[in-house]
Amino acid sequence: MITDIVLRDPLVIAESWHAEGRSVAIATVIETWGSAPRPVGSHLVIDGEGNFEGSVSGGCVEGAVITEALDVIENGAAKMLEFGVADETAWRVGLSCGGRIRVHVERLG
Repeated sequence: MITDIVLRDPLVIAESWHAEGRSVAIATVIETWGSAPRPVGSHLVIDGEGNFEGSVSGGCVEGAVITEALDVIENGAAKMLEFGVADETAWRVGLSCGGRIRVHVERLG
């Protein structure tokens, strides 16, 4: 029996979208320092139309990752993204407080 958790798993969704013929990129949190809203190993999947599932951070960080993922889908070159912020400006960019995250974005297939 397939559970609801499995159906919402971003990697399962990425595989499904890819099987449907969609262009797909996967963003993965690979490192965090200080405070980060999502742990290492968190995924965000994005298709060529800008649809997305999952989360790597939130706020404008997530928006920036989606934008970069669309570029990765188009040109095929993986990217390493790093976002950092001081405590006093953290909420404005979608981090819970001062910290940094590193996100790897790659095209599936």
